[in-house]
Amino acid sequence: MMRRWLQADAPDHVTARALMQALPHVLAAPKNGAAIDMLCLRPARNARRFVDEITLTRKAGIPGERWLREPWLRDEFDAPHPGIQVSILPRRVLDLVWRDRVNVAHPGDTFVADMDMSEANLPAGQLMRVGSAMLQVSDVFNEGCVKWKVRYGAAAKDWITAPGHPELRLRGVLCSVWRDGVIRTGDVLSKVEHP
Repeated sequence: MMRRWLQADAPDHVTARALMQALPHVLAAPKNGAAIDMLCLRPARNARRFVDEITLTRKAGIPGERWLREPWLRDEFDAPHPGIQVSILPRRVLDLVWRDRVNVAHPGDTFVADMDMSEANLPAGQLMRVGSAMLQVSDVFNEGCVKWKVRYGAAAKDWITAPGHPELRLRGVLCSVWRDGVIRTGDVLSKVEHP
């Protein structure tokens, strides 16, 4: 299913107080073994297509996605940065900020998982298995773009970068594809040791 969203005239944004009150709940997410859902493709700007299966490759990231054509970050050779191939959003953060699901766009992350995405739990370089694929946690920080602020409010944007919060990765974790494979709704995201 592919959807295009229009912005609501008066979005129902979460307040700074509600975000801070919810922080302990967000941080209490499981450390490992989270089922994935809301698999999302971004075939064009502001377009979302929800699917039950996504193919991941080291060479193309997610075939058909925008990463090869329009990456928001490039490496030192001006190629699409591999560290932004896959984006994972904590389920508890999504449920907190995405209040108007009719008029306001889904953030566009590859999938959602109820898991602790902090640096303490998922340091850069950490390998994770999901489906038949393997991901590697990137050192690129996802601070939330201007669109995140417009869609979910200034408080939701400030919450991500508040003192002490960047290392919590409240906007989620960015990954490169370490091993090609297929992921499906309900697959379990789990940490693995380096081979």
